[in-house]
Amino acid sequence: MSNIRTVIVDDERLARQRIRRMLAEQSDVAVTGEFAQAESAAEFLSQNETDLLFLDVQMPVMDGFALLETLSPERIPVVIFTTAYDEHAVRAFEVHAFDYLLKPFDDQRFGKTLDRARKYLAAQNGNSDRLMTLLDELRQARQEPVRFAIKSPGRVFFVRLEEIDWVEAADNYASLHVGSETHLVRETMNSLEGRLDGKKFLRIHRSTIVNADRIKELRPWFHGEYVVLLKDGTELTLSRTYREKILAALGT
Repeated sequence: MSNIRTVIVDDERLARQRIRRMLAEQSDVAVTGEFAQAESAAEFLSQNETDLLFLDVQMPVMDGFALLETLSPERIPVVIFTTAYDEHAVRAFEVHAFDYLLKPFDDQRFGKTLDRARKYLAAQNGNSDRLMTLLDELRQARQEPVRFAIKSPGRVFFVRLEEIDWVEAADNYASLHVGSETHLVRETMNSLEGRLDGKKFLRIHRSTIVNADRIKELRPWFHGEYVVLLKDGTELTLSRTYREKILAALGT
């Protein structure tokens, strides 16, 4: 198959550049779109025929799965997921997805995946049914994460939920405070709050979520606010907006 119309969606600029560099060496591939935001990519994909999609799973605001859910089945191309997701998702990819690239991936793995895509497209096999099954299976995992994949140069490591002390907003990212360490994940606070168990992780401020097990004391402060003292001595603000809900949750 010639002129494989290909779109790259990844919020990391270096990741997009690397995929584009690898594809530039392929005479039968034409990159027709490159996006850092899933929202823009969704609009493009809904209006333009696309054969192959390199799609990052974890992106702020709208993730890769949510992007696919916006598309009608006939608009879904062959998808190669680029991901640092946990093993539950990887098992689902192996069963239902066309293919995936687990970050960080090398040139050899990329080449094999692209060759598979060529053969798949040449056979004109649709994969929308398999993708819909994949999305259904992953919804539960997305809503109730067991751990977060943290990307750093040259490696990916994982932080389990019970290890997190509190979470702080950082634009379209969230900063996970784990003991003396801090890790960024590409997710908004509203999205994160919707996925976490509200009985275990409490939203105390528009920019703060706290692990309830880490709370040592509440101290009344000015203008109806409280100071939330954690067991490690960290002091956070409980705003009036969340006061009644948190006091009820903590049985005070």
